Amino acid sequence: MSRKILMIDDDRMQYRLTQAHFKNFRGEDFTLDWAATYEEGLARLLEGGFAACLLDYQLGERNGLELIRAAVAGGSHTPIVFLTAEASERVDIEAMNAGALDYLVKGEISSRTLERSLRYALKLGDTLEALRKLATHDQLTSLLNRREFDRILAEEKERSRRFGHPFALVLVDIDHFKSVNDTHGHPVGDAVLQEVAIRLTRGLRDVDRAARFGGEEFALIIMQADRKIALEAAQRACASVRSSPIQIDGGPELQITVSAGAAEMPADAASGMELVAAADKALYAAKSRGRNCAVAFSEL
Repeated sequence: MSRKILMIDDDRMQYRLTQAHFKNFRGEDFTLDWAATYEEGLARLLEGGFAACLLDYQLGERNGLELIRAAVAGGSHTPIVFLTAEASERVDIEAMNAGALDYLVKGEISSRTLERSLRYALKLGDTLEALRKLATHDQLTSLLNRREFDRILAEEKERSRRFGHPFALVLVDIDHFKSVNDTHGHPVGDAVLQEVAIRLTRGLRDVDRAARFGGEEFALIIMQADRKIALEAAQRACASVRSSPIQIDGGPELQITVSAGAAEMPADAASGMELVAAADKALYAAKSRGRNCAVAFSEL
């Protein structure tokens, strides 16, 4: 399958020349898309879908360094190869510091050097993406880890304060998980954690976030949600987990349930710590009411 490369350059002739280089590539198949302005290039980069980006240094009155910083701030991880007309060590260093993965001088570009640079950027980009995932995701369940959860919670708390949008937190705990480990062993317990993680994410929207909070406990951040929506999300989590037994490969079939507690910001808490505490109290109430159910903090 052909991999899409975005070129951001206000020079149509440079775009045509780069197209000609692409036709001479001997290895992987690439297709070249073009954006002629800073604004169009940034918008398309943030949309995603590109394997890499070739970015010109000078874009009208603005430059590529600004665009790299704006793209990174917007969450783009697309590998960028910086293009410039001047062979300057200063530009080279500035481009790398801004986030570019390689640097090419236009007058020195050949089909071979361009293809090699793209391959290098793609390989390094894959490595950096793997490192980012290790830093932000739980290795067992592939959900967000506690550190990333804390970061997103603080971010959403600030967004809620600025724009007046409520959001909710649902804490979920696997019922009687210790007995699973004690009876069947930790490998089975790990398999249960993995399957529960999958089931918890099924009822979430793309904008919502799921994290492994710790041990057998999970956290769901439900964006722009009031108390009613928060409780419904918690109830869906319980229903999704108990919907069918978990079949362990080469092992037992286990009927697993979870308990869940939901709380909303700002109605139930004024800080991220208070929101976690409120959801935890609701979770404890669900455990006290017999487990396998969801409770909202507003019900306590």
